[in-house]
Amino acid sequence: MKYPHLFSPIEIAGMELRNRAVMPAMGTGYGNMDNTVSDRLVHFLKLRARGGTGLVITEVCAVLPRGKGFSNELGAWSDDFIPTLAKIPEAIHEEGAKAAIQLHHAGRETFQSAAGAIPEAPSPIPSVILGQPCEEMSTSRIREVVEAFGKAALRAKKAGFDAVEIHGAHGYLLTQFLSPFSNHRQDAYGGSEENRSRFVLEVVESVRAEVGEGYPVIIRISADELVRGGYDLEFMKRLAPRLVSAGVDAIHASVGVYSTPGNLSIASMDTDPGFNLFRARAIKEAVSVPVIGVGRINSPDIAEAALARGDADLISFGRQHLTDPDFIGKVRAGSLDDVRWCVACNQGCIERLAFEMRSAACTFNPSCGYELREMSPSGGGSRGENAAARRKRVWIVGAGPAGLSAALSASECGHEVAVFEKDDRPGGQLIPASAPPYKEAFMGWVDWAVRQLKKRGVPISLESEIKFQHLQAGTPDAVILATGSSPVAAQIPGIDMDHVFDARDTLTDKTGIAGPAVVLGAGYVGMETADFLLAHGVKVTVIEMKSHIPVGKMRAHDYWLHKRIREAGGRILCGATVKSIGPEGVVYTLNDEERIEPASMVVTAMGAEPADSLEETLRQMGTPFRTVGDARSPRRLFEAIHEGHRAGREI
Repeated sequence: MKYPHLFSPIEIAGMELRNRAVMPAMGTGYGNMDNTVSDRLVHFLKLRARGGTGLVITEVCAVLPRGKGFSNELGAWSDDFIPTLAKIPEAIHEEGAKAAIQLHHAGRETFQSAAGAIPEAPSPIPSVILGQPCEEMSTSRIREVVEAFGKAALRAKKAGFDAVEIHGAHGYLLTQFLSPFSNHRQDAYGGSEENRSRFVLEVVESVRAEVGEGYPVIIRISADELVRGGYDLEFMKRLAPRLVSAGVDAIHASVGVYSTPGNLSIASMDTDPGFNLFRARAIKEAVSVPVIGVGRINSPDIAEAALARGDADLISFGRQHLTDPDFIGKVRAGSLDDVRWCVACNQGCIERLAFEMRSAACTFNPSCGYELREMSPSGGGSRGENAAARRKRVWIVGAGPAGLSAALSASECGHEVAVFEKDDRPGGQLIPASAPPYKEAFMGWVDWAVRQLKKRGVPISLESEIKFQHLQAGTPDAVILATGSSPVAAQIPGIDMDHVFDARDTLTDKTGIAGPAVVLGAGYVGMETADFLLAHGVKVTVIEMKSHIPVGKMRAHDYWLHKRIREAGGRILCGATVKSIGPEGVVYTLNDEERIEPASMVVTAMGAEPADSLEETLRQMGTPFRTVGDARSPRRLFEAIHEGHRAGREI
């Protein structure tokens, strides 16, 4: 076997796991609004267990209503929840995996609308991220919460869960008590390291007392807060043995809190895979119980090496379980080419939850979270129950992300599909989008999609620009337009000079690279182009007409993008109006003063417009069609892939 360590069994306090792969708790927002378990969530978890992982840990489950992090978070504060919670382990056990539930109290990291009252915390210090006022917990309230964790754990045991995981990471209530950054109490629960640790240890003791000996208790911790004034790894190395003495059977070693710069607790594409394993090893060296390693691990090679080195005893694959529920089974079978890999773009999962307040999804797997609705096997390849009533000849114009996604879903529904691409390779906008630093893996999805379509016998015709005569001769039953977008042609004197290029051409090596360079526009395309040029040693100035940089710093990728540009010496001029482009550089006004920025190369990144010229032709022909992705409206990769997927299923 290629991965002997990953696929070896292991026990946690008598709980036998078939392998070392763990699906960690991830917030999905799939629960019912009455905080009960939905069929959607059960099916979602069942498919991940079917995919081959050894242990499935559910998303956060509140021990008290005031501890909810979001309105429809699962609840375990009453015996009334036991029957609905029982649906989860029953479904997971049917697939041969073990089930744990993550017990949670958000503390200050929530909204009043979710908690039903002012958020409570060790000290009345608002969340750095949310800014919500919060109320200091009294000692009597602390005792209530401690007891609530224990009672919730017992309910989980009665519901059939094989283990419980106490959420002591990422800036939630337990972390808040541990941290001198968020705990300014002067009583027995604050001040000294001993006092700040008291609440967490009491929670563990309460859980152990309720579930009894021999029942696995896991705790997820942030090994290092990575915030100024917070606790560090040395503190956690001292605390870990005390957690074990209090009743913990395994430690899940995460990192960071939500105010950690770059949000390393849910690391973006800008962070190297496996970056946190050294902290897991440090914890492992301090305790005698199994340690679970986590931190943007999406590769069996990284997992196998970590297990072989002794960095950890088990490995958490989080977002990878969203992108491909079957990947553990595929890895075991040696079918690595069939694995759809997570690239940590965070668009569908984290950003939807945190910034859009919507349920989680996955950019590259549009079926994620919708499996029950679609009733098709995870990963595709079967028509399922939602197969098309009539097989159609479907033409897909464009082999970018929207077009490839449409081809995958249309072929899955049983249609006869043909894809036409005017360029000499598939990928569309993902080709330039994968060129900037840390985005190289994006093209991996294109390669995967092409392989799957080839297996299904779907032809992809390259250098094939579809026009009226082709449609007339081919007579498709339906067409999906995924023709992408074109750069906006800015009306600037000198824009047509030989040293002025579009960002897409620059990122695809069609222009050569020269410096100094000026990039016009500080949106994502402009900022990532600047990042690309700086990585090639070119001096870069970005000129943006708005008074602020459109790309903020809240999202993890945005933070790292800004950081790299700043550290590489890139300049960003906001509130500047470009007047003209000349041989010497770019003439602009800033603060009513005309200036010139020297440039051997000028790169335009000033927006895009839909390339939808075939729409009118199809209307005149009376051919049913759908327009998707940038051809409909230039937006994110998430919208392109998901729109293509829906069009392929509904055409």
